[in-house]
Amino acid sequence: MLLSDLLVTSASDVVDLLRREEISSRELTERVLERIGQLNPVLNAVVEMRAAAALQDAAAADRAITAGSRGPLLGVPVTVKEALNVAGMRTTWGDPAFADHVADTDATVVRRLRRAGAIIVGKTNVAAMLADFAQTANDVYGVTNNPWATDRTPGGSSGGAAAATAAGMTFVEYGSDLVGSIRIPASFCGVYGLRPSVGIVPLTGFQPPGPRAIPSDMTYLPALGPLGRSAADLRVALTATAGPEGAAANAYTWRLATARHSRLDEFRFGVVLDSSQAPVTSEVGAALSDAVDALAGAGVEIVEGWPEGIDPAGVAESFGFHLGLFFAYQQAEQATGTLAAALDHERHRMATRAAWNRYFNQADAFLCPTNFTAAFPHDSRPFEQRTVPTSDGEQPYTDQPFWISHASLPGLPALTAPIGTTADGIPVGAQIIGPLYEDDTPLTFAELLADEIGGYQRPPGLQ
Repeated sequence: MLLSDLLVTSASDVVDLLRREEISSRELTERVLERIGQLNPVLNAVVEMRAAAALQDAAAADRAITAGSRGPLLGVPVTVKEALNVAGMRTTWGDPAFADHVADTDATVVRRLRRAGAIIVGKTNVAAMLADFAQTANDVYGVTNNPWATDRTPGGSSGGAAAATAAGMTFVEYGSDLVGSIRIPASFCGVYGLRPSVGIVPLTGFQPPGPRAIPSDMTYLPALGPLGRSAADLRVALTATAGPEGAAANAYTWRLATARHSRLDEFRFGVVLDSSQAPVTSEVGAALSDAVDALAGAGVEIVEGWPEGIDPAGVAESFGFHLGLFFAYQQAEQATGTLAAALDHERHRMATRAAWNRYFNQADAFLCPTNFTAAFPHDSRPFEQRTVPTSDGEQPYTDQPFWISHASLPGLPALTAPIGTTADGIPVGAQIIGPLYEDDTPLTFAELLADEIGGYQRPPGLQ
């Protein structure tokens, strides 16, 4: 295999090569570091490096492999989002006020990636304070560009994560998703990204610099999850990082539930491809329609329409309200709105979860857009002044979270899978939503979908 091809293959394939000792972890890590040096000046995706330490870790991984160790990611170079603590590295959240903050411990997901044998090479860029779902820029590290077209955004706030993954600067990434910050960048950059079921991946070590956050049960919206060049890579990373910690780990264990089916023609799939609340562009709609046609041709039973009991506009409204509650709690300020309104939206959240649970008694998964648009040009205007230029006209910037809200509000697993490109060669992703705590069902479906229509493609111009 050519080196340029090796660097854009899947982590799962690389694990096999490492175990057979057809390539060493040190050599692979050296090649990844060289690729970052080659591409990062243009993309600005990787913003913190630990090159010398990574090479030492890779040499130790080679010794472990020779001795017979078989960690699920043993010897695989990976990166993580800048907002995740890595001991000895800066964690700034893109805020100049935290520019000198160095973490003294690893986030739980970082510690578990290390335990699985992964080689932490560096950290990837974020939107300032993770406060943008569609762009990645801050005053500490600057702007990250999309590897498919550098004048366009890679999405946010895990834009660096998605760009690095698409460009072959890492084999697996770990990002965060509150308002689509894994799924939207994955869609814009043509890779896979998973927001796992609520609560299964610990958030410890994921917070802005400062005093350690007081434990809270208000963690039903944010999630940490993997990005990769195949759905199989997401499964490996999720299995390595999910599960309880602390006192909860003494009470119960976690395992990835087996997917409901192993063949496409066994699936019953729900589909909604457009909505008046956030109408998709004609190019995104065409890619989605082609994917659904391919599924139907493969024998998938397609059920059109929203689940009974789901009010799309109401879900988006409640999601916005719960975001307000989340941020109010984080900032130790009084939540906006009355107690009655809070109770009403909490009832709506739980009713939405119940409606989806009922729906998944008859269907196995649900496909809809990740975003109404593909990646668009960088826009540095103030947030409230931004719009999204599309072939069908300007659309409100703030309409982008509509599609991701339907999995986020009830806490369902949802992944973005690449399904094609627009006429001018920009990736389009579909969102695949699965039953609560059955993350392997949408992952397996995404694998089978790739067999039908293809999956990750190398961005043009990248060797």
